[in-house]
Amino acid sequence: MAAGRRAPPEPGGGPVLLQGIFGAGPTPGAAACSLALTARELQVRRPGGSSGGSAGPDAALRLADCVGSAAFPAAAAAACFSLVCYPFRGPRWGSPARQRLERTFRVSLGPDAEGNLRIAQAWSRRIRELSVPAVPTQDGDSYGVLPRPCRALVLLNPQSGAGRALEDFQAVVQPMLAEADIATTVFITERPHHAHEKVRDEDLSQWDTLVVMAGDGLLYEVVNGLMERPDWEDIMKKPLCILPGGSGNALAASINHYAGNDHVAKKKLLTNCAFILCKGLHTQMDLVSLSTASGKRLFSFLGFGWGFISDVDIDSEKYRRLGNARFTLGTLQCLAKLRVYQGRLSYLPAVPEQGTAPAPRDSHVPVTNGQAGRILPPAGTEADGALPADSLLVPLCQPVPTHWTVVPEEEFVTVYAIYQSHLGTNLLMAPAARLHDGCIHLFYLKAGISRVALLKLFLAMARGTHLDLNCPHLRYVPVRAFRLEPRAAAGIMTVDGEALACEPVQGQIHGRLCRVLSSS
Repeated sequence: MAAGRRAPPEPGGGPVLLQGIFGAGPTPGAAACSLALTARELQVRRPGGSSGGSAGPDAALRLADCVGSAAFPAAAAAACFSLVCYPFRGPRWGSPARQRLERTFRVSLGPDAEGNLRIAQAWSRRIRELSVPAVPTQDGDSYGVLPRPCRALVLLNPQSGAGRALEDFQAVVQPMLAEADIATTVFITERPHHAHEKVRDEDLSQWDTLVVMAGDGLLYEVVNGLMERPDWEDIMKKPLCILPGGSGNALAASINHYAGNDHVAKKKLLTNCAFILCKGLHTQMDLVSLSTASGKRLFSFLGFGWGFISDVDIDSEKYRRLGNARFTLGTLQCLAKLRVYQGRLSYLPAVPEQGTAPAPRDSHVPVTNGQAGRILPPAGTEADGALPADSLLVPLCQPVPTHWTVVPEEEFVTVYAIYQSHLGTNLLMAPAARLHDGCIHLFYLKAGISRVALLKLFLAMARGTHLDLNCPHLRYVPVRAFRLEPRAAAGIMTVDGEALACEPVQGQIHGRLCRVLSSS
């Protein structure tokens, strides 16, 4: 198995598309080597090495790991071409990580400098073409690839996480993007909602992708800023990218998980996500529309929470300089003062549960644009720019429909609705979740659980095995919509890690509402 991957690469390189003998380095007098380029790899054979047949090459550079290639003139009428790859390499301990590997080859087939350069350019161009990821053809999936050259707007919060986002971007990400022919415009946020205002009001047509280098909170700002634009429907087709620069980095960890990579954190995770951006493959992602009793309508890509998990998230903000360790400290503090929250939880199961009434054929009056009870105009007459209707919801002032499930218990330690696999870098909460599975993964923890049992759950969540504990207080159900009605304005609510006033709230999934950089 290739290091860092769950599935081995395809054996062999396939038919040879280009081949030649070149210098194994940029300097004159470098030892000659034989190159063979296939659709999947660049095979390198040293002088006196294997010459074909059943023996493999001395080195095989996988084009799936390649982010860029360039050709340039060299001394003595020669020319060179190079390629930069980021293969997985495993340390003696810990998870494998992508590490930079650059190889340069010298073309000196005669005294004609232009002829040598044309040969180098032909190899470099073919390597770049073959390095573009193939667009998957799974049923129902819609993939695309960023253009080359590519223009990216990078929205960066220098205060997020441990305060190293700008330094890490300059040291790790920017060189990779330059190698991949991705030009960047960096916008550094200076205050809360700065990114929200930027993407809401700016002409974004000059950029091919919007990149967020921060925690999940900044991407939440960006998503909601985009959804406030009159042209939101078109602008949400522009791919988004998350680069982990915060404390939790839940979406980045989820995308790394979906790519089949081993669990990693910190700079290893950043390198993996930057590599995904360099390769340029993007696909669709679900969003959840949340409506509150006070009339707000929000769009969420990660999760909504109330109770213990949200308490940990917000109470640990004062330790953000500790990075991901802030959540460990916050968990211990919240365990010491474990609280119970009273409220009513209702949901529309993704698969009808036994004993519940079937959904009515005639749809009820939906909620749209956060206005409770607002009636949709007739089909085909919606105003341009109208946000997608919450057709599964009724106004919060009305009871939930009869085909919904109402949880009989009304005392909870925590309620969390998540739509990605990870709650944080080290918390695999919903292993079955995918970017566009059309599902909200609803977890609720009933009152009565001991502190020891709760701690065991969170320790198991690091491996994604918390449901295997069969804890009688923990319930998990995939849903399409939910409603939470606290009895009092007690406890902290969060959406994508950002604090929300405690009040009745309901939400529903909207499938494939935006696009995000991801692996296949």
